[in-house]
Amino acid sequence: MRVTAAVAGASGYAGGELLRLLLGHPDFEVGPVAAHGRAGETLATVHPQLAPLADRVLTPADPDLLAEADLVFLALPHGASAAVARALPASVRVVDLGADFRLADPQAWQRAYGGEHAGTWPYGLVELPGVREELAGASRVAAPGCYPTSVGLALAPLLAAGLVRAEDIVVVAASGTSGAGRSASPRLLGSEVMGSLSAYKVGGTHQHTPEMEQTLTRAAGAPVTLSFTPVLAPMPRGILATCTAVLRPGASTADLRAALGEAYRDERFVRVLPDGQWPTTAATSGSNAAHLQVAADTHAGRAVVVAAIDNLGKGAAGQAVQCANVMLGLSESAGLSAVGVAP
Repeated sequence: MRVTAAVAGASGYAGGELLRLLLGHPDFEVGPVAAHGRAGETLATVHPQLAPLADRVLTPADPDLLAEADLVFLALPHGASAAVARALPASVRVVDLGADFRLADPQAWQRAYGGEHAGTWPYGLVELPGVREELAGASRVAAPGCYPTSVGLALAPLLAAGLVRAEDIVVVAASGTSGAGRSASPRLLGSEVMGSLSAYKVGGTHQHTPEMEQTLTRAAGAPVTLSFTPVLAPMPRGILATCTAVLRPGASTADLRAALGEAYRDERFVRVLPDGQWPTTAATSGSNAAHLQVAADTHAGRAVVVAAIDNLGKGAAGQAVQCANVMLGLSESAGLSAVGVAP
């Protein structure tokens, strides 16, 4: 089975990572590659690492051109995917890496992103209960955000097992600079980032907070409230999320590890590390893997879960390919690796 896959937003970091993964996928061939702002340039100038596609010329994100593919990946800024998706025929399958179709609550969308809510598609955090069944055969899928992926994988099993409370969840997560996109910004200059950590969008203002609460509410079966502080880290890629929640009285580290182990025992891409070993971003870099570790802080009465992912892998392009594999009935791991690149 050969599937022609188009990428809109191919000039960005996530778009480039998508193309890299598609080149190594046994069932996909690269179709149209679009990047409106850099249309007319070759991929050699935008992504020199993609040597097999060096001569491919980027086109405008024209839905008629994208519709020539069997599958379209939309790696566009938040709010830009809906118009393109509406113009694509129903026969073309779509995976959106943006936020346009992730949220079920229109008011939550408007608070986080502004503008009109475009609707809700099946949400592609594949390892959570029931998601594979929702994605199988679907024509449209919303791939999760990078921070929500790390937090959802870390906390959903504990909430589902009743080991932590749904209120008073606190997350502090550090992300590499590629998570901010490729647009020029003074705060992302090397001289500003190197040797420095900085918090941003503090106080519940980060747009991913509603998405995290939506995922965790589904797992808990009760409304979840979450305080989220993102941190910009001096590295190009990776997320390390430290997630804490109020511990159920009497719950132990062994109980928490058992819940995570049961949830992910058969998962190829989610690994609960051996007792005493803690996740690092380097270990997941370049992969579709998520590494987890957990401890019960009985002194403070909180569970602490640390998750590491590559924000461009499991947090974006890798996850999008995983979703596409499930949609199309392919091997879920086709074109993907759980093996990181370190150092």
